[in-house]
Amino acid sequence: MKKTILHLLLLCLPAGLLAQANQYDVVIVGGTPGGIMAAIAASREGKTALVLERTAHIGGLPVNGLGATDIATRGATTGLFLEFVNHVHRYYADTYGPQSEQARVCSDGYHFEPHVAAIVLDRMLQPERERVTVLTRRQFDALPKNVEMQGDTIRAIAVTNLDTRRHERYAAQVFIDATYEGDLGAAAGVPYSIGREGQSEYGEIGAGRLFKLWEGPELEGTTHEGDRAVQSYNYRLCLTNDPANRLLPERPRRYDRREYLSLVDDVYSGTYAGVGMLEVTPAMQAENRRHIEAGGATQIPGDPWGIAKITNMVDLPNHKTDANNQHLALISTDLPEENWRWPEADWRWRDRFAQRLRDYTLGLLWFAQNDEALPAAFRQAAREWGLAKDEYADNGHFPRQVYVREGRRLHGLHRFTANDALPVAEGQRPPVYANSVTASHYALDSHAVRKREPGKIALDGFFSYPSAVYTVPYGVIVPQGVDNLLIPVPASATHVGFSTLRMEPCWMALGQAAGTAASLAIDGGKTVPEVPVDELQRKLVDDGATLVYYKDVPPTHPDFAVVQHMGLRGYLPEWEARLDQPLDPATAARWSELSGLRIDHPIDKTRGDVLQAIYELTR
Repeated sequence: MKKTILHLLLLCLPAGLLAQANQYDVVIVGGTPGGIMAAIAASREGKTALVLERTAHIGGLPVNGLGATDIATRGATTGLFLEFVNHVHRYYADTYGPQSEQARVCSDGYHFEPHVAAIVLDRMLQPERERVTVLTRRQFDALPKNVEMQGDTIRAIAVTNLDTRRHERYAAQVFIDATYEGDLGAAAGVPYSIGREGQSEYGEIGAGRLFKLWEGPELEGTTHEGDRAVQSYNYRLCLTNDPANRLLPERPRRYDRREYLSLVDDVYSGTYAGVGMLEVTPAMQAENRRHIEAGGATQIPGDPWGIAKITNMVDLPNHKTDANNQHLALISTDLPEENWRWPEADWRWRDRFAQRLRDYTLGLLWFAQNDEALPAAFRQAAREWGLAKDEYADNGHFPRQVYVREGRRLHGLHRFTANDALPVAEGQRPPVYANSVTASHYALDSHAVRKREPGKIALDGFFSYPSAVYTVPYGVIVPQGVDNLLIPVPASATHVGFSTLRMEPCWMALGQAAGTAASLAIDGGKTVPEVPVDELQRKLVDDGATLVYYKDVPPTHPDFAVVQHMGLRGYLPEWEARLDQPLDPATAARWSELSGLRIDHPIDKTRGDVLQAIYELTR
């Protein structure tokens, strides 16, 4: 009895009064790919790292259905991310053969099944197990009492072991917030933003309240005014059309048919939220309805049919797909509005929403495949696809984790905006930051923030605008107000800026930068903002990371390090370094001005020769 009472008393004590903390060099909250790469990077610098993950499985979204890598320019982001990609490719080639269909469909390692992502991440961690500890089922609650601060420094944090219900305390010299929500940073007092900035704040394309057809113009109702609306979440489903591996979803216990009825008219009329709808007339829609009622499929150009009407699918190996929300749909697997509380909510509320989203998603699939209000041909086409039986066997073959596209955006020393990802002029680069810690590339891309609204033919907040390969400044992962915290996942950005940073390749690269920066801070006895960026960049480049992208100088090029260093300092503003070409007079004059050295012309040297000489004289 006395032991039981003492145990209960200990559980009620504040974190600071618990037993001696477990000590590591680096503690990482969040077993996301960004967190895993941070741990690997810190370990390779000789540091001990602890990864604390709330669920029973590490790996975040790539292990939960996001198998089609979101990157627009392959080679723009390298380092540990490219190691991951190469491991994936090697897995399929070794398992099925280099010339197999699986090796082909994996697209050089950029497309993968969920369980393969889990295998690969485990393989990457194996060589680091001496220094990296991974603890699952550890819940960090975003409350100030769970963070022990001394001035602007975090000394220790407290988490709950979900299996024993005991509180555990962990101390470190540097902490890393790799959560999708920004929970650790918020608990430590870092200021943050939620929702959308207005266009007047940063002059960003796509900012604020926005109605826009996919690949089309802005529509009536667009005001560009800011609000606290959060872009919608969904589950990235792993579907298959292989009858031997296909499991058709059952109707969930919590099912409300009324939620899905608008799909019926969309199917018959051929309505979708793409620019092609501007060419569709009422007469075309009436004829489409007659054609479908007669047993045919849609005739409206660009209108998806069957399961593709509600999910956007990209092929994965073994006859599977990464099934995301359908961007052309007015009703799909996204569930806007209901997720707005998630960023600041406690885990009890988040778990309830996760179940609600699961029920909604399974209900949508069941409706599309079974409801007799839909055309029989549509239902038959939809029933070609089902959940993959060999994925998530412990979770009803359904993803274990919600796709949290955007949570808190913590405030850092640099706020990344849309303009950091857009060319400064046609054909040119976006701004090149001398303190870049990775290059990356994806469109400015946000999902809807509100459900279908009467009279609107597009969803509020859904946009995609092309960008160009950009650089990410170190200050994006250095938060305001805390000296020993790094934030590679809930990074510092506006809503529109974050819409391109929030892709897993970029998060992995920022995680690698965070783990390396943490090591430098420890070795140098410095705060995170004081980390010498030149040294950080040198280590990242030595480890194969691309900080500024050149089409003709990959990480395997013998002059890669020189080009990275000099490119960030303005010597190579174009997209190609052209190292083998002769040095022209204009370039010689520009390099003379940049370096303070006299470079006469004509000169019997290539651009690469001269660049190497300047590098050695000025570094």
